[in-house]
Amino acid sequence: MAYAATAGGFPSSVTSAPRVLALQRVLVWLVGASGAIVFVEPSPYELMTLTAAVIFFATGLRLRLAFMPLLLLLFLINIGYSIGAIPFMDKPEVANWIATSWYMAVTVMFFAMVISEDTAARLDMLRRGLIVGGLIAATSALAGYFNLVPGGHDLLTLYERARGTFKDPNVLGAFLILPALFALQSVVSDDFRKSFRSTIALGIMALAILLAFSRAAWGGLAVTSAFMLALMVLTSRSRTQRSRIVVISIVAVIVAVMLIAVLLSFDQIGEMFRQRASFDQSYDEGRFGRFGRHVLGADMALDLPFGIGPLQFHNYFPEDTHNSYLNAFMSGGWIAGVCYPALVFVTVILGFRHVFVTVPWQRAYLAIFAAFLGTVGESFIIDTDHWRHFWMMLGAMWGMFAAAQRYQADPEPAITASAPAS
Repeated sequence: MAYAATAGGFPSSVTSAPRVLALQRVLVWLVGASGAIVFVEPSPYELMTLTAAVIFFATGLRLRLAFMPLLLLLFLINIGYSIGAIPFMDKPEVANWIATSWYMAVTVMFFAMVISEDTAARLDMLRRGLIVGGLIAATSALAGYFNLVPGGHDLLTLYERARGTFKDPNVLGAFLILPALFALQSVVSDDFRKSFRSTIALGIMALAILLAFSRAAWGGLAVTSAFMLALMVLTSRSRTQRSRIVVISIVAVIVAVMLIAVLLSFDQIGEMFRQRASFDQSYDEGRFGRFGRHVLGADMALDLPFGIGPLQFHNYFPEDTHNSYLNAFMSGGWIAGVCYPALVFVTVILGFRHVFVTVPWQRAYLAIFAAFLGTVGESFIIDTDHWRHFWMMLGAMWGMFAAAQRYQADPEPAITASAPAS
């Protein structure tokens, strides 16, 4: 089998070189950009991912030994879900939920295998695609919120909250965090022209997150940005670069606070902000509130080895679980309930172990890890188990783990491939 030299990564197992390699990178960009449009099913993201998977498998992908734990845990999680769903498979919504869960598992393996080769170049294309997708979603959300297009307010908002090309404002806000982090990296690291463009992109996405009025997204953007910037300072090899990150970050915080203060002076935005920022929401409080349900559901899960089945929690409680780890127990019994958090937290542990591994794609790694960690935390209060971008980040993380292990063992292929052609 012939191998193609790649930029900033190991050789790619493709049967022919530059054109196939270029096609693969374009497909990664398209998958990233299409992730912004998921308000219809099957969404462009599903169709694009399926198309990319077919072409990648036709041109060469490897299932590496390092992915065996990932594959096993994904398989067990979905076996648990499928067993729990047996009594309800005559219900179309349950059958669709199970099919979606298996599909998400397939996308994880696809992204892991894709990112494990030609790593730096493919991550760069994914980054570019996600930023474009983020701008599409954010711009449509702002257009709907400010009623800039005819009929856009009803289509692109929900309960006076911006949702853009997503079904739910909370998912819009969560999706925008990773492309916003990529833009923030450019703001603090790149030359003036790129930094200026990225500042505009970051501003558009941050405004859309604000107007989605998702408390989890507000906190997620703030915490993941601070965490990522701290890692960038700690991993930077240049004192000048570290100083620039710190100074620009301080300036950005000051500007952001001033702009938020201006926006909150508008009655409609200010009133919704005060309502959403409150911690005494009716659906959070009480015995059957969000957190009360967590305690009652956890107690219930101990007595149900096969769970209660997917999408059945609302038959026992006023609302859904709003906790992905509890939902794994409820939907898939003890098998999924143990394996799902195991998969998530093993990935987190491996993620911390690779933070200080010096690789050509370290900058992209820090952004993806920060966003992934934010979603892991958010999963305690929201059902994230069918968020496309969550599984994409999970697969990309494992792909980067495998690539980093190979890079540490033998960095020469990546160094050679990164060198400019003579």
